[in-house]
Amino acid sequence: MTEQLSADDWIRQGLKALAKSGFTALKADPLAKAIGVSRGSFYWHFADLGAFHAAVLKRWREIAAEQIIADVEAAGDEPLKALLRRSFGARLDLERAVRNWAAFDAAAQAAVRAIDRRRLDYIEQLLDKRGLDPATAQARAQILYWTFLGFALSGPPVPAARLQGLLDDLLRMISAE
Repeated sequence: MTEQLSADDWIRQGLKALAKSGFTALKADPLAKAIGVSRGSFYWHFADLGAFHAAVLKRWREIAAEQIIADVEAAGDEPLKALLRRSFGARLDLERAVRNWAAFDAAAQAAVRAIDRRRLDYIEQLLDKRGLDPATAQARAQILYWTFLGFALSGPPVPAARLQGLLDDLLRMISAE
């Protein structure tokens, strides 16, 4: 590479490595080798591996919650339906990798807890807007989120047509009075 790498380049490479190979791939040497540079560039941008891990987790929180919420709000479609399509239709390798990381690392565990809370609050807000009373919205948000987590951590992808039918059923169940 002839151009200088930015911290963002390293973070993007870290997210790719995390999704593909898990958290043990988040080390300066293998990342530098994958990018084709010396590890000195890594340490130019990050004080240590912990600072890099914190930056990767911060970016994951941005893309796995804030970016999705912004996209759903901008879609112009019914937000809960758009959220379901977006969440259940996404590649979830990174989700699985971060949750696996959280089983071994306190910072990753804190990031997962924070994103779970943010996502639950958003789903609850969408259900409130649909007219559900607060207790029902809270309970159904939890059920919907558990459903997503089960889907995210389960086996092979569901064919698109079958997934759409399941999402339609899920939306009806969550929205029923």
